Parts: sequence; C-alpha cells; structure tokens
Amino acid sequence: MASTRRNFLASAALAGAAPLSAASAARVLGANDRIRVALIGCGGMGRGDLRDFLRAGKTQVVGLCDVDQSQIAKAAEDVAEPAGEKPEMTTQDFRRVLDRDDIDAVIVATPDHWHAIPTVEACKAGKDVYVEKPLSVAVWEGRQMVKAARKHDRVVQMGTQQRSGSQYLAAKEYIESGKLGKIRLVRCWAYLDWKGRTPHQPDGPAPEGVDYDMWLGPTEKRDFNPNRFHFTFRWYWPYSGGLMTDWGAHMIDIANWYMGIKAPSSAMSVGGKFAYPDDAMETPDTQQVLYEFPEFSMIWEHALGVGRGPESREHGVQLHGENGVLVVDRSGWQVFPETDKIDKAYRTYKSAGVPLAEYRPDREDMHLAHVQNFLDCMRSREKPRSDVEIGHNSMIACHLGNAAVRTGRRVYWDVDNEQVKDDPEAAAIMYQRPYRKPWKLEV
Repeated sequence: MASTRRNFLASAALAGAAPLSAASAARVLGANDRIRVALIGCGGMGRGDLRDFLRAGKTQVVGLCDVDQSQIAKAAEDVAEPAGEKPEMTTQDFRRVLDRDDIDAVIVATPDHWHAIPTVEACKAGKDVYVEKPLSVAVWEGRQMVKAARKHDRVVQMGTQQRSGSQYLAAKEYIESGKLGKIRLVRCWAYLDWKGRTPHQPDGPAPEGVDYDMWLGPTEKRDFNPNRFHFTFRWYWPYSGGLMTDWGAHMIDIANWYMGIKAPSSAMSVGGKFAYPDDAMETPDTQQVLYEFPEFSMIWEHALGVGRGPESREHGVQLHGENGVLVVDRSGWQVFPETDKIDKAYRTYKSAGVPLAEYRPDREDMHLAHVQNFLDCMRSREKPRSDVEIGHNSMIACHLGNAAVRTGRRVYWDVDNEQVKDDPEAAAIMYQRPYRKPWKLEV
C-alpha cells in the first residue's frame, strides 16, 4: 500500500522518532510545499477565509463541505477563478473530508455550535485547523479543543484577525512602553447600526439541497426555520451567544492580549431586547457587562440598530491609564492625554511622555496576514498568534457575560479550575451543553 501522510506520521510516532523538523514538516505537506486545504462551512465568512488562503499562495483547495449545496456552489465559483481548478471533492458531511489522508488543513467556518466537533475530529485525523470565532459555545467545548490540539500536536488558529493587524500590534507596543501609566479601566464595545429587527417567520420545509438535521447537529431537533439558519442563527441561544460572543470574541480578545490576563473572576450584567422587544431574536439587542479583575475592571457593551458607541466609534477597545487613554479599532489607534486638577487652580494635561498619538495604516489587510501566520506556523510547527488556548481564554469572559445576563445575578468564576462558583444554573448555561445523539465530543 502506498505510504500516506497520516501513515508516515503514525509510523514515526510508533518508532519513537523525534518530532519533525520544520523542513521535514514542510516536505510532508505535499509536492512543491503546497498546503492542501478543505473548507467546512461555505458561507460568507468561510468563502472569505478560502479566498485569502488562495491569495497567500502555495495552497490548493481540495474539498468543499456544507450542509447546503447552494453554498458549496458559491464556494466552488470563488475557487475556480484564482485557483484555476475545481476542488477534488464536495460533500455535505464533514467526516468525508476528515477521512482523506491527503488533506493538510481544514477551515472550520460553520455556525458556532458546529465549531468544536469538527475541530477536535480534525486534530484526531492529523489535520491543522483554522477555526472561525467564536471558538466555542461553551467553556468545556473550548477546553476539549485545546486538549485535542495539544494531544495530537496540531496547529489550531482562531479567526480573530486583529492580532495580525499592524495597528493592534503598534498599539500593544505603545502600551508596553508604560506611557499610559497604571491602567485601571478597560472598555470594549460593538454598536452595529446596520442590524435591525429580525422579523418572525413560520417554520416550514428546508430548502432543496439542505440537510437541516445535519445543520442542527448536536442541538435539539426541530423543524426548519429560516431565522435559525444562515447568519441569523447567531441570535438564538442553542447555536450561538448573540453579539456578546460574535463581537466580544474580537474585542475582549484584544483586551486580554493587552492586559496579559486569562479570564475575569466575576461578571454582572444588565440588558435585554430593548430596541426590538417583539422581534424573533432570543439574545439581547442591548447589553452591558461589568467584569472583575484583580487590578482593574472591564466593561463590555453592545447595541444593535445604533452605531455611535464610546468615542463615537462603532467598535473598539479603550484602555484608561493614569496618564492617558488609548483607543483602538480596525481603523487605527489614538492616545489622549489625561487631565489633572489635583492641588491646582486650573485643569492641566498630563502631557509629559503622553502627547496626542495616532496611528492609522494606509491600507490594512489583517485577515490575509492572519491566514499567512497560520500557514507559516503549519510549516514551522510554532503556535500561531491566535492559538486555540488564547482563543479559549478570550471566550470565557463572553460566556460569563451571557450567564450573568441570563441569570440576572453576579456570576463568580474560578479562573484556575475553570468552574463557576456555587451557581448550578449559571454553570449549565456557560460550561457544558447536552449533545443530541449520536453526536459527542471526545478527545
């Protein structure tokens, strides 16, 4: 029988061989150092990921997978022009992708409730994974994804592309300079004026070419509803966590990175369906969360239907130091000197060392840079910028915020042991969800 990539790695492990060098790992990836990739989840974000995998070069799209055949067709069109060739396989079942020994990496861009199982199974099948945010819909899922990546020595990157953005990297250098002084407050937000009401729609038959039972996967079986499907699935608790996990995964991740922390020790939250009380969404359209950390506090806030957030920005992260305030979003970052009137007749500015600073990239393609980082790490076997454990840690605050708003009380978190303290209801919401048979998550 011809030797395959998986057989080669298994033989090396059984023989007690040393880990592959970077050069050896690159050769194993395939002829001409081309990385062979399959896309699982062919919606808009998945197709965007795929385009940048092709733009990065030295990649080949081998397979496309989606429960909706029309989405596969759209992805095939996207691949045809830049790649100049058709994918070798299309399927509605991700397990058929993982059965192939000649695939090096998979992109998991499914709805959120389908991130964990394909990622863990891909690691077990010897494939590296680029998984979209949010990493998981529950803390236990995220921890299993970390365990699978470590056990099977896989490169797993979460699609929080800000970590590869030049403005975010430059802002981090400024923060590390110490010029802001002691930071006592961090604020993160997302105000999306382009998303309004989600009208009620009746249940009915799934569109032709859609395997809706497969789409539901480990969640409760129910009839098809167009709101519980492409894109708008994120406003329903069984499949996602609303804007808290959608954009919180991005902005809270940056706060974690800049502050060098893992997770908060408690959260309390208010919010609800204040803008659209009678529409079809389950998750809050307006929400604020107050997080506790040992030496600072953090605020998350989001709103749908309005776009003027803090600092008049749609989204962002703000670090409030004793000498100045740094604000960063996808367009760039700014620093504003803090004021000072202590023991003075008139207000002054703490301008020493903190002049007004600003950085705006001329052109920024952070998503392509993030994909390139993943591909580089596949060859070097180093951990990527948004390694799976980094993504897992950033999601804890998101899940904690949702547990707080859904229970209506302050929820306490054991950071070291990753457990809710003395609150079974909150634990059931954020830690581990029941899976519908036959689906299970096993590392």
